Amino acid sequence: MTSSYRTDLTDEQWELLSPLIPPAKPGGRPRTVDMRAVVNAIFYLLVTGCAWELLPHDFPKPKTVYHYFRQWRIEGDWERIHDKLRQWVRVSDGRMTSPSAMILDSQSVKSATMVHEAVGYDGGKRVKGRKRHLLVDTMGLMILVVVTAASVPEREGAKLVFEKLNGIRQQFMRLVLIWVDGGYEGAEFMRWVMDHYRWIIETVKRSDTAKGFVVLPKRWIVERRFGWWNWCRRLSKDYEGLPKTSEAMIQVAMIRVMLRRLA
Repeated sequence: MTSSYRTDLTDEQWELLSPLIPPAKPGGRPRTVDMRAVVNAIFYLLVTGCAWELLPHDFPKPKTVYHYFRQWRIEGDWERIHDKLRQWVRVSDGRMTSPSAMILDSQSVKSATMVHEAVGYDGGKRVKGRKRHLLVDTMGLMILVVVTAASVPEREGAKLVFEKLNGIRQQFMRLVLIWVDGGYEGAEFMRWVMDHYRWIIETVKRSDTAKGFVVLPKRWIVERRFGWWNWCRRLSKDYEGLPKTSEAMIQVAMIRVMLRRLA
């Protein structure tokens, strides 16, 4: 297959990804659409930031591409593919699949004009939109993301993240320590995490005497991840009608990053 766009999968990347693509459902007409072309179209939309209906004509029909994106979100396939690739990247780097430490942070982003659900105002960042609560390992690979209104405080967002993480706790039995910034500080919150989940919360704070930009231990890892998303115009704002769709789009962005690392 000859690549038409810079965002297209290479043959090596498709060889890794194709076994993870959900098979056609039994019954009905056989699947005729090229699944590699469907994934290429989703990657194109992610990076260029175009609307679904403005996908170039050499991709499958926009309704077809959106159907697969939405179906895989609803059925958890994007999350499954993402988690499998993360394991492969960690193993290829000589790590165990389960990290023993993670980093948590949040990012407030403006929402598009047509977005109305789960939209709020972050007074600290002066942003009206949504907040991405992101948990990563020490390699900067995403563990999970929870998207809320921007008005949700960091500690409340962290509780949502930890609740979701606890649901897949069997995958992360080695987890002991989670680094956070000053927005999550508080003895009561740290005790709550320890009592409920037995994880240790450690705050990495900026020095009171520091001036200008300062690289902080561990926190720069998650900040770098937010920075990498700037290469995906679809993530420059929150354009998605539903927070769950925003989370799926972020998972797709990470899938693309990890495929490029592996091949």
